[in-house]
Amino acid sequence: MTEKIFAAGILRGHVALVTGGGTGITGGVARALAEAGANVALVSRKIEHLEPAAAAINNARNGNTNVGEAVAVAADVREYERIEEAVEATTAKFGKIDIVVNGAAGNFLCKAEDLSPNGFGTVVDIDLKGTFNVCRAAFAQLKEHRGHILNISATLHYLGTPMQLHVSAAKAGVDALTRNLAVEWGRYGIRVNGIAPGPIEDTEGMTRLVPAPIKEKLRQNIPLGRFGRISDIETAAVFLCSDAASFINGEVIVVDGGQWLSSRLL
Repeated sequence: MTEKIFAAGILRGHVALVTGGGTGITGGVARALAEAGANVALVSRKIEHLEPAAAAINNARNGNTNVGEAVAVAADVREYERIEEAVEATTAKFGKIDIVVNGAAGNFLCKAEDLSPNGFGTVVDIDLKGTFNVCRAAFAQLKEHRGHILNISATLHYLGTPMQLHVSAAKAGVDALTRNLAVEWGRYGIRVNGIAPGPIEDTEGMTRLVPAPIKEKLRQNIPLGRFGRISDIETAAVFLCSDAASFINGEVIVVDGGQWLSSRLL
């Protein structure tokens, strides 16, 4: 997909550490970065989610030097020491890290009055604390190589979203982290940006979290008339990680076909 839009090997020579990179949106982002030439370390808690994804990327190379290599590294983003180990494993394999994509996330539907402190805390720990842990653990590498951080956020907290208090709070924190780090770490040449996907059709979350009766109503509320696809997030990610976005810092790019803007009118 990305090779039809971007110049071949646009990210060749770069190394990306991608959390949540085995499946879903960030699985697609990892594949897209590799297609664009970057070597990628796929990081997630369960190695069984990572190895097939890494193998698919490596098989797709087929001798093409413009396509990057992948390695699977198991680590829980909630555990800082494990993330430090993942950073060390990535640099041992590929020599450096100059792109970090934070996509590890947790989600479930729950009314606020039924939400347990543990359930709230678990999502915040994965999404927000995990994002900080990875950024902090990779800081020395990013500083040395004037790298880029890309945080995968959401639009849920732009308005009040029922049954998504925990995720909304976590992603609002991720957006704050994105902007603060952009200001603090910009002096080191580190860019920090985010992508806030809207409803993405070909994801487990859309299948699991959006009941069928609501799905068509949701689609009708998107000005562009369709749901997003993982490929829409992939191309935005490659752009933000490339030199084409070299002066974009501290931005959270909404990729939702205008859905959240239209929601304000309802």
